[in-house]
Amino acid sequence: MKKAVLISAILSLFLFSCKKEKSDSLLTYANPLVGTAYTGHTFPNATYPFGFMQPGPQTGNFEWKYCAGYCYDDTIIEGFTQNRLNGTGIPDLGDLLMMPFAGKPGESFKSAFSHDSETATPGYYAVALTDNSVDVELTASPFVAMHRYTFKEDNPAVYIDFQSALVSSVEQYNTRVLSAEVNVEDSLTVTGHHITQGWANPRQMFYAIQFDKPFISKEIVPGAAGNKAPKYVFRFNGKTGDRLQAKVAISTVSIAGAKAKLETVPDWNFDAVRQSAENAWDNVFSKIRIEGTDEQKKNFYTSMYHLFIQPNNIADPDGQYRGPDDSVLVSPNGKYFSTFSLWDTFRAAQPLYTILCPQQAGELVNTMLLHAENYGILPIWALWGKETYCMIGNHAVPIVVDACLKNIPGVDAERAYRLVKQSLTGNNSKYDWKIYDQYGYFPFDSVKEESVSRTLECGYDDYCAALLAQKLGKTDDYEFFMKRSQYYRNLFDPATHLFRGKDSQGHWREPFNAFALSHAGTSGGDYTEGNAWQYTWHVPHDVNGLVELMGGKEAFVVKLDSLFAFAENIEGAGFVGDVTGLIGQYAQGNEPSHHVLYLYSMANRNDRTAELVREVFDRFYHPHPDGLCGNDDCGQMSAWYIFSAMGFYPVNPASGEYIIGAPQIPKAEIRLPDGKTFTVEARNLSETNKYVKSVSLNGKPIKDFRIRHSDIMTGGKLVFEMTSNNK
Repeated sequence: MKKAVLISAILSLFLFSCKKEKSDSLLTYANPLVGTAYTGHTFPNATYPFGFMQPGPQTGNFEWKYCAGYCYDDTIIEGFTQNRLNGTGIPDLGDLLMMPFAGKPGESFKSAFSHDSETATPGYYAVALTDNSVDVELTASPFVAMHRYTFKEDNPAVYIDFQSALVSSVEQYNTRVLSAEVNVEDSLTVTGHHITQGWANPRQMFYAIQFDKPFISKEIVPGAAGNKAPKYVFRFNGKTGDRLQAKVAISTVSIAGAKAKLETVPDWNFDAVRQSAENAWDNVFSKIRIEGTDEQKKNFYTSMYHLFIQPNNIADPDGQYRGPDDSVLVSPNGKYFSTFSLWDTFRAAQPLYTILCPQQAGELVNTMLLHAENYGILPIWALWGKETYCMIGNHAVPIVVDACLKNIPGVDAERAYRLVKQSLTGNNSKYDWKIYDQYGYFPFDSVKEESVSRTLECGYDDYCAALLAQKLGKTDDYEFFMKRSQYYRNLFDPATHLFRGKDSQGHWREPFNAFALSHAGTSGGDYTEGNAWQYTWHVPHDVNGLVELMGGKEAFVVKLDSLFAFAENIEGAGFVGDVTGLIGQYAQGNEPSHHVLYLYSMANRNDRTAELVREVFDRFYHPHPDGLCGNDDCGQMSAWYIFSAMGFYPVNPASGEYIIGAPQIPKAEIRLPDGKTFTVEARNLSETNKYVKSVSLNGKPIKDFRIRHSDIMTGGKLVFEMTSNNK
């Protein structure tokens, strides 16, 4: 009797601890479906933090809205691919489309589905395919995509499209595979090697697919003219209720590398792989614990989720990876990351990594240095280890410099500086530094696209290089780069108080429409995904200098107010889908605007920052499929939300400073890597109490609306006293 009571007590204690652990989990607040409608370009796929594989449903292709392969409004699933891009504006990946079915498949193997049967959580995706009579479950490890199918009819089969990809047109789909080798090694294993063209070009993909039950036959499905890769149907013995599992691994190096990745998941325990992924995501989310409403928690932890989907470790388990020049190399630390959307993420995502995971931040920087040593310049937009040259500037520079100035572990500052200088002064197919230095700007008759934006953004990179040169005692280099960082002044038009294109003769762009949007790929122009009003604030390294050009703080604030007062419309030819989330001409949906709200705080008008941050939160971030106002851009939109919710933001990401805004949640506790904590508390915060009455750090008042990175990392408490009074 006593033994039974003891066992009962132990069991009760175990169940209590399990319930407590489950209730403490933050997984339920993160919703991968957020951003899958409108322009968010996110996906509901199963993922692992910084992992290489993202298996999930594809509902469409060949349109801009399918950059991530999935739109919430769709009712048909075409199949399940193994990798995706989160929130980008250009499609790629979408490799190895697999579609299970039982009985007779639907048209082209597609199937209807209902959101009622769909489950998407961090590390797991499930859906019932009504036409194909099968329930699909997906999960992921760092190296492997794992599928589990439960068939509702006899005669199970799996269709695999080896030609598959996310592309912009049917023509690109049909011609994307330049060569293909598919090997059916035995009744359980299919391997292969493709060379493809797309955004990352050319891309070598090696893969291994393994089933837990043997297939009994295979048949070829005819493809379109120009297809180099086949489509197969693999049939299995089975009846209603049977399960089939598959593991998929991809390598940039070799089939052996893909097989080695499969071996990291040696058994067929789908639930264990799912649990491991969920544990990893729980560890990520627990880095910041917040208080607030359920909606606030959903927005916050969904943002955390999107932030940590990428960059992705593309190295094989032995550290081998394929570099940007297509050579096979070995990483000294066994990791090599890609999916670097640096024009976006240098602003807030990368600075947030230096707080939440400094070791990983160092690994990301060391990947950038390896890239530069192999390729000659630091990455601009790296995908699959290849340089795409997408967007402008070289914004690996501020990330590398920031890591050196913050003494991020494992980053060699001298090595980093050598590669920073090389990137900003050496041969570069994208920038002619002789023109830049000859004129002190990029003239629009010499640089046909984005001349103003390129001048402004290169100036910021120069400033960052100057900071690192100063740290290392390189005085001449410091002066050289600091001088170049001031080139922005040469394009400031004193008549309009805007940055304006100028030709090589020193003449202003005529005619000049300050509202005309430029999109280099489709309409040319002097700005990058923006106009003169949006880009005029892009001097994050010298806000005081910009204030001076504007005529002082009062005039600066008046000009800022005008930005938000104009009509919420977009002018200009070409593609304009990236410029969204408008408040006047301010565009929360695109990155050049992201620091602008905080310029008010720097001009002693924190009340305006408070008003506008609240408006952005109320209008543009919601925990629903259409809850994002623009592309998530590999976590940058989400990083803006996380910083802003806590009440500060890195206006100048390499400065080691954060500008105080206005917190949107009552409390946040950042759990730092060394066991310390940094707590942010917003006392009396409410719908009406959105203004900052006072702010203190560890009991000492802050008057200049700034805190340092070191203030956070040493631990402490930041306290806001909130009020309804905007004076």
